[in-house]
Amino acid sequence: MFLRIDHVGIACHDLEEKIAFYESTFGLTVVSREVNEEQGVREAMLHVADGPSGASYVQLLEPLHPDTPVGRFLAKRGEGVHHIGYGVADVTEALRRLSAQGIRLIDERPRHGSMGAAIAFLHPKDVGGVLTELVQAPER
Repeated sequence: MFLRIDHVGIACHDLEEKIAFYESTFGLTVVSREVNEEQGVREAMLHVADGPSGASYVQLLEPLHPDTPVGRFLAKRGEGVHHIGYGVADVTEALRRLSAQGIRLIDERPRHGSMGAAIAFLHPKDVGGVLTELVQAPER
């Protein structure tokens, strides 16, 4: 079902500061910046590597407000890994299969994600405590 690790989402207080850190320390390059009002974040995708099934990224997430999922995460846990996104060929089919296996879905249907992807989240309590995102890359 999983094609690759699409990205690791990292919650941070200051997006620009973290971008500078990842660029200078690891040599990563920002390939996309977005404000996602629906999810309440400013974000940057930094390219890590290309593989046969697509690229992988670090996604830096800064909350737009304290009362957003990432804002609450930061208040409770501080900066760090927020979620892991896995590439899938068909997010709708993946949701159907996982739901049939008893995995609780945060998203019953795909929604808009970074760089035009279709995404959906799985409940962390059913995935070993890890907030898990399914990512279907846009057709290019």
